Amino acid sequence: MTTLVWFRQDLRLADNPALDAATQRDGPIIPIYIWSPEDEGDWPPGAASRWWLHNSLAALDATLRKRGSRLTLAKGPTTKALSALVAQTNATAVYWNRRYEPAARACSDAVERALTALPRGRERVKARDGAPGVEAQSFNSALLAEPHEILNQSGQPYRVYTPYMRRMLHDLDPPRPLAAPKTIRAPHSWPKSLALDDLGLMPSIEWYTTMAKIWQPGEEGARKRLDQFLKHTLADYTRSREHPAGAGTSRLSPHLHCGEIGPRQLWHALGAQGRSSQFLREVIWREFAYHLLYHYPETTTQPMRAEFARFPWKKSARLLRAWQRGRTGVPMVDAGMRELWATGVMHNRVRMIVGSFLVKNLLQPWQDGARWFWDTLVDADLAANTMNWQWVAGSGADAAPYFRIFNPQTQGERYDPDGAYVRRWLPERATLRGKQMHAPEDDAIVDLSDSREAALDAYQAMRTRAR
Repeated sequence: MTTLVWFRQDLRLADNPALDAATQRDGPIIPIYIWSPEDEGDWPPGAASRWWLHNSLAALDATLRKRGSRLTLAKGPTTKALSALVAQTNATAVYWNRRYEPAARACSDAVERALTALPRGRERVKARDGAPGVEAQSFNSALLAEPHEILNQSGQPYRVYTPYMRRMLHDLDPPRPLAAPKTIRAPHSWPKSLALDDLGLMPSIEWYTTMAKIWQPGEEGARKRLDQFLKHTLADYTRSREHPAGAGTSRLSPHLHCGEIGPRQLWHALGAQGRSSQFLREVIWREFAYHLLYHYPETTTQPMRAEFARFPWKKSARLLRAWQRGRTGVPMVDAGMRELWATGVMHNRVRMIVGSFLVKNLLQPWQDGARWFWDTLVDADLAANTMNWQWVAGSGADAAPYFRIFNPQTQGERYDPDGAYVRRWLPERATLRGKQMHAPEDDAIVDLSDSREAALDAYQAMRTRAR
């Protein structure tokens, strides 16, 4: 009885419930990955994410081959590709791990309907509900808790992080991570597979050279990153995570996004200090993002707070382009945007600074910022990207008050006091010292003080319209 294991954003062998369940069946296992951007709705993976995915799939295939297996690659649409693979392999079951984005959930539902409706083959057994189709099962590998399981005392989704976090810390007792299988039983013959290059994930222009030097996509890279974090960073994490010039963060977010490591593994790796760890609270912040996306799928493009639909944005292609290029004349903003372009990530503190600058100093819609991050981040995660941009814009759940406008100059002086971060990404400022390092250029595209007042005026105008 052949089982197809449909890999998605779970590109690992350890703590992979779908793969583990497949090993419990009596029969060969065929690991598959289907590249199907058409099934991602309005959010197909961006350029940086596709670069990471290419390398992560290569790493997963290499790991599988060490266990006597291999990764079969196909192109979508997903339902059509899976149905064809079932027919080709005469599989009796398809297992996969769940995703929670709106389009991904719709895709999973369509796949399940199609598989359970397939006619019985010569080896096909009845599904558990008695239907003659393929057994189709999904599992949770990506979250500590299913989004529908954590509700407030009124039976409604949480909209504020702190009570959600307290509930999670009080209730959760995640099981120990599953071990990776030592061997994976191969079929007598393998189905046809595309070559990895056939998926067209790699860009034609090599703009990714810096990313390739600093990242190791794949499960092994995730393990190494976690080991480094636990040994060298965690003890001082609460303080060091605020300073972008140092190596004070975990750098695990792209590995989490692709599922090269899972949150249960992080929970148990933290050990005794887990529940009191600032890092665990940030893992739960990620869970909160998925909680919101699951219950409020419209928030990828629409503000959660309805009054912000009337916010008087001042859309400008010129200002947006200057921000994207790191050409605003404001040092912390430009350094962050250039770090993003070169490395595919940006320090979290700097993400808040550049986000606040775009939506409040430049009065550009948060959706434009979210789209740019989506294309340029290697950890572009729809749930986190949506929640974080709505947070900084003041329009989402548990959002920062709109009048909280980050001043990039004073933020730089506080969190990059010696200018090491700015100097790294803006070498043209290397000779400056002290407060000069963070002072805006004379020809900056906006005055920080004047634009702050304009943002507050716009916010008041929105509130007046809402009455």
